[in-house]
Amino acid sequence: MSVIDSQTDICFHTWPGDKNKVGAIKPVFANVPARSSYDVVIVGGAIMGAATAWFLADNPDFQGRVLVVERDPSYENTSTMTTTSCMRQQFSTGLNVRISQFAADFVKNLRRHLHGAEYVPDLSIRSFGYMYLADTEEFAETLRASHAVQQQAGAATRLMTPPEIAQEYPFYALDDIVLGSINTVDEGFFDATAVFDALRRASRDRGVEYVSNEVVAMSCNPTGAKVESVTLKSGEIIACGQVVNASGPRADRTARMAGIELPVEPRKRYSWIFKAEKPLEVDLPLTIDPSGLHVRENGGGTYQVGAHFGPDPRVDYDDFTLDHSLWESEAWPIIATRIPQFEAIRLQSTWAGHYAMNTFDHNAIMGPHDLVENFIFLNGFSGHGLQQAPAMGRGTAEWLTYGEYRALDLSAFNYARIPAGNPIMEKAVI
Repeated sequence: MSVIDSQTDICFHTWPGDKNKVGAIKPVFANVPARSSYDVVIVGGAIMGAATAWFLADNPDFQGRVLVVERDPSYENTSTMTTTSCMRQQFSTGLNVRISQFAADFVKNLRRHLHGAEYVPDLSIRSFGYMYLADTEEFAETLRASHAVQQQAGAATRLMTPPEIAQEYPFYALDDIVLGSINTVDEGFFDATAVFDALRRASRDRGVEYVSNEVVAMSCNPTGAKVESVTLKSGEIIACGQVVNASGPRADRTARMAGIELPVEPRKRYSWIFKAEKPLEVDLPLTIDPSGLHVRENGGGTYQVGAHFGPDPRVDYDDFTLDHSLWESEAWPIIATRIPQFEAIRLQSTWAGHYAMNTFDHNAIMGPHDLVENFIFLNGFSGHGLQQAPAMGRGTAEWLTYGEYRALDLSAFNYARIPAGNPIMEKAVI
């Protein structure tokens, strides 16, 4: 359901996480670009494309023109809009920890980062934390190793024994648990939609052009070393200096237009919101059960669940079909076993979204292609892209402007590691 606000020329619509809640802002985009040539064409206008566009527009050293092409400006099925809207610092690599630390600062100081724009809200992070529960000594060792990485990066992660967990969170059933890991500093829920809306509006205010269209083809020079133009679904051919692939779970499709194979594919994830007959007395951390299911506080006696079960195959780009049997047969039994107080609950809503899964090493793929030098990757975030968008958008804008990363060295994520066969595995993928 949508309603146009004629004063601001924007459209407010609901999103899957709460069917009764008005939230995301959908600008009314033009369908055809105003020009036939741009310095940067960003393919995909969700959170990664919007973050890159903002940081480019905000950089005084960048003087070029930017076009963002978004195939569906309702964003209904994007990973951005079907997310759990959380951030964490509990990663297994120090660089991913530091990326989330910048995200936390960016969210809490959004108005300052966007230079005091009056439409930017004051935001905070509801820091109920992530609770990883290990039911084997092997998984406990993984948590201990990750804890050492997180501590070195300055995160406030704590390891907890089962009695310690029971003391602070008495609602868990812990008979099978060996160890827990939690961080309640800058780790939890944030208003991701507000951040996305602000980035998009701020970049447009700085001159970035967004169009409702789709890139369907690319043309390279005779040697194949440079993308010279993109072709839109409406027929226009747009010359470009550089192309940014920010097309989420469709990233491999976009890459193939330039003759590039990319190990990113859409993987389906289910989400549910339920209301508890007896809500918990304290906020529920985003709890990662050893089964892989996660459940978190949602507010007002409601809770959000996310999971996949069994094999995890590639799915079609437009496959958001629900398997309604999973709630009764898989999700609810796990929840009620781990938190017995959730035996009496009422399901309120269900939806499916896609991870842009990097099958190579579950980490971001950034920087230029090794042969097609002006084709820039911003892909493969494997479920943690929303919280990484501020740092990754900033880094991509730096690369486009200077040919290097400046604020935070993200070169470990450059595409070059893929043909070289040098993965940097992220173990903390939910």
